[in-house]
Amino acid sequence: MDKFLTAADAALRTLFADPVAAERSPATGIAEADLSDEQRKLSAALMRVNHVGEVCAQALYNAQAMVTKDMKLREHLLHAAREEMDHLAWTRERLHALGDRPSLLNPLWFAGAFAIGTIAAKFSDAASLGFVVETENQVSAHLASHLGRLPEEDEASRAVVERMKDDEERHAAAAIDEGAMQLPPIAQGLMRVAAKVMTFTAHRI
Repeated sequence: MDKFLTAADAALRTLFADPVAAERSPATGIAEADLSDEQRKLSAALMRVNHVGEVCAQALYNAQAMVTKDMKLREHLLHAAREEMDHLAWTRERLHALGDRPSLLNPLWFAGAFAIGTIAAKFSDAASLGFVVETENQVSAHLASHLGRLPEEDEASRAVVERMKDDEERHAAAAIDEGAMQLPPIAQGLMRVAAKVMTFTAHRI
């Protein structure tokens, strides 16, 4: 019951509360750029996609923490979720600064990621961690592509994305150290397809 309540609390805080970061945003102290309307819309769309990724990360980590019977692994997953909460807050702050909003489909993204995380965790802890590794690797690749698309003038958004990319790579390495298995190619492919659907939709809605 405690695990379920923890997961339910995470869902409510992720979807309906203003996230609070434990660490200040990398954008702190960087002046807002004078962006054109087109540049602002692009930055906001990319940050909305990144925000959705962090919503999914909260769902994934909390679902896996709820299912695992390994208390050490549970604490590892919850610690990662707390770090990802910083990302959630930072991307939300950037959306606000850019005059835009999060995805209207965030409850759907959270529910889908929570279901996938629950299913993955039921196979084994190694499979659960393998899913984390693949997710973090794909997120890192998306963030790298965003650095190539964000306006050079938008230094605040770029600082956030650069820090997030470093953190995601560290989370993937930590999952490998905890004993993650490599997912089969078909699972990796399905995850890439799902990620493309999510990014395409979140970019607009």
